[in-house]
Amino acid sequence: MPRGRERRVNDRRGQRRAPTADESWFGAFGSAEDTQISPEEGAATKVPKDAAPTSSSTLDSRLFSRQAERIVSAGQTAFDRIYRTFIGARAALGVALVLAQAVTGLFGARPSLEAALVSVAYGALALSLWLLPRKKPIEPKALARVFGGPWLATIGVDLVAFSALHMLTPGASLNYVALLVLPVLMAGVLTPRPLALATSAVVAMMLLVTAWLGAAGGGSMTQLLTQAALAGSGFFVITVLAGELAGRLAREELSARGNMEMARQQAALNRLVIEEMQDGILVVDRRGRVRAANPSARRLLAPSGMSRPAPFQLRGVEAWTGLVRTVEQAFIESSWPEEGRDVTLEFEPGSNRTLRVRVRFTRHRAAQASEDFCVLFLEDVRNMQARSRQEKLAAMGRVSAGIAHEIRNPLAAIAQANALLAEDATDPGQRQLMQMVADNVDRLKRIVDDVMEVAPGQMQEVHAIDATAQVAAVCSDWARSVGLKLGDQSVLRVDLPPQPLGVAFDAEHLRRVLVNLLDNARRHASSAPGAIQLRLESRDDARAFLSVASDGAPIPPEVERYLFEPFFSTRSRGTGLGLYICRELCERYGASIDYRARAAGDPHCNEFFVVMRRMPLTDTEARLQLTS
Repeated sequence: MPRGRERRVNDRRGQRRAPTADESWFGAFGSAEDTQISPEEGAATKVPKDAAPTSSSTLDSRLFSRQAERIVSAGQTAFDRIYRTFIGARAALGVALVLAQAVTGLFGARPSLEAALVSVAYGALALSLWLLPRKKPIEPKALARVFGGPWLATIGVDLVAFSALHMLTPGASLNYVALLVLPVLMAGVLTPRPLALATSAVVAMMLLVTAWLGAAGGGSMTQLLTQAALAGSGFFVITVLAGELAGRLAREELSARGNMEMARQQAALNRLVIEEMQDGILVVDRRGRVRAANPSARRLLAPSGMSRPAPFQLRGVEAWTGLVRTVEQAFIESSWPEEGRDVTLEFEPGSNRTLRVRVRFTRHRAAQASEDFCVLFLEDVRNMQARSRQEKLAAMGRVSAGIAHEIRNPLAAIAQANALLAEDATDPGQRQLMQMVADNVDRLKRIVDDVMEVAPGQMQEVHAIDATAQVAAVCSDWARSVGLKLGDQSVLRVDLPPQPLGVAFDAEHLRRVLVNLLDNARRHASSAPGAIQLRLESRDDARAFLSVASDGAPIPPEVERYLFEPFFSTRSRGTGLGLYICRELCERYGASIDYRARAAGDPHCNEFFVVMRRMPLTDTEARLQLTS
């Protein structure tokens, strides 16, 4: 929008907000309390010196922003500030009147005793009002009443004192007419328009009466009345102009307060959104100095925990060398691929983190501002790959569930037909073939059941279970099913907490996860006592930790990355759905399952662990004991 058109639009908006003729120019915009702002709020609205503007502001708008910030952060309303200015001016004028009377006497001209007394009295009253302490700011409505205390103490006293000086010394060397500008101007700025015009009318009438008395004493009536009329007209003009200027100032103050409050709210909202974003955000200048960093970015820049808060320097940290080169390259090229580029942070040998970096630029538009900033959007490539893999798995899960549902009926028919044929078969070769059919039908049924188990469905309500009791029961049942005896010399050693441990999980699903982990551990572990170790413990008030470790051969890295993906198995007859189903079941209840290789030298190098959410138990269950 052109500047001229924008100014006209703002003027029209200001006219719509203008006060009516019977309102105070400042009272039309509320009381002092309505527009008051605390010093804390004012401090909160300050814009950092190095912050980039968010709109195409010009030098004029930036100057207005600084003025608006000064107005808002002053802790006073414009009405109270102007009122205090007038009070100070009255005190200075009172002192000047007393000094004028004294100087006149010193240079031989005998001053009027009445004028001297009026000047001293006015000076004393003005100084007293200026020095008098105030408990709260003056309100516009206090000066809207003709005979109210503030009006009488200021405008009323001025009218009486200056009129008395003018009427008592009509032919003196000192002309006191100019002093009447102060009460007229004060009324025009601080009082409603009718009262301001009435004040001007009183002054004009006093001037006309004084002129008529002077003419009656032998002066030129035409000259005296003309001078009085011109002076009175000037006072009316001053009243109108002062009122218009006061109204404009009031509108600008109201607009400034509204704009600063909106800016403060917008800044708080932006800060909240940025801090809650999953992507890391860094604001960096050409010197590599980070001006702002959200918590996600600080986590990505540290090998563990969080890096120090902004501002800080990217240069000087060896792990951030790639990121520094990225910033320098971005400023040199002044452009960046939309999809971003990968940057590797090397914290320690073998401990790297690859980030996808997208860059955007923000520049000051003001003529004198030359500093540029670039905004870096950081995302862990592992999270991107996991999210992409999860989306693919979810789509595949829906398709697989549909296919499995369609397979069930034909599979049931095959199993039934094979059973009928087996009843009449007498040839051993035929019976062997039918047994092969039955075995493969059972295998297909297990695959179908597994796929349907993890198919998307309605989420059931989560209840707390006693993990201590459930794990003890599962271990006992599993040991009996595989022919193991529990004890000191058993292959399976179980370490459970002595007290009940409430977790958010389903008992049957926890059984399925634990049996799968125990089967895998037994398949790869040795037969030595304690080859399989199971531990259940509470890490804190929020999490419970269940681990199954075995002394089998370490899992190769090329196998580890596919452990929890569906249909991946190292066994020829494995379905590859066991760990995938375990992960899906854990995620239903806000739990997680993962694998880690223990440190070299630990005999139980393979460890699968499940982290579950703690949940208070409603009814304490009876503790199930381990039995062989």
